Amino acid sequence: MSFIRLIPTLSLKDGRIIKTIRFDEFRDVGHPKTMGKVFDSQDVDELIFTDITATQEHREPDWESIKMFAEECAMPLTIGGGIKTVEHIRRMLQIGADKVTINSAAVEDPAFVTRASTMFGSQCIVVSIDAVACRRGDYEVMIEGGAAATGRDAVSWASECERLGAGEILITSIDRDGTMQGYDLDLVNAVASAVSIPVIANGGAGLLVDLIDAATKTRASAVACSSLFHFSDNKPIKAKAFLQDHGVNVRPI
Repeated sequence: MSFIRLIPTLSLKDGRIIKTIRFDEFRDVGHPKTMGKVFDSQDVDELIFTDITATQEHREPDWESIKMFAEECAMPLTIGGGIKTVEHIRRMLQIGADKVTINSAAVEDPAFVTRASTMFGSQCIVVSIDAVACRRGDYEVMIEGGAAATGRDAVSWASECERLGAGEILITSIDRDGTMQGYDLDLVNAVASAVSIPVIANGGAGLLVDLIDAATKTRASAVACSSLFHFSDNKPIKAKAFLQDHGVNVRPI
């Protein structure tokens, strides 16, 4: 039986958990250790944890903060940010990650996706795609935390990532990130329709009904969100119950 997964996302910057708006301005929301404990108690299906400035700052992932966070979590973890080598992936898995996200490094060296999936299994490799809407109606892939344009079409890139060996796609709308205005359903559906691997919808959830929209109006396999949990009284347990009450097949609470 196929379930829609509910996945909180947490962004790490300078040793703190923050929430961005359109990948630009941000608000501090807590300490990694504290946030790990909070979400571990909330019956989430998975959690995505990303060191969002590692690539921009041309540095290693913040291993200390990542390890601190992972030690507090029993739920499945997907960790990313600054991953450029198979050694980075191996260390993430040793720390406690079940999967890793690869973003900029995948665009810069597509063969890295193949090497990673061959070595660790495609189920471990999530390609994260950050996209902005273009006037012509398509979506462009951005890298380095949204700071650098690539000229790549997001839908075509998702399809290529599947061919390269990715086991999952995390698609994030930069335009909707942190706005709490709802997912870009057109983007999510275009990507999910172009691949046969699972797709995680991310960017824009502000109301519980937004989760329903992504789960029922697109082919996404999972809904990811952050602001919904940080800046409202909604918690993952409440969100899963809401989805279930509206006919969405979620893992039992």
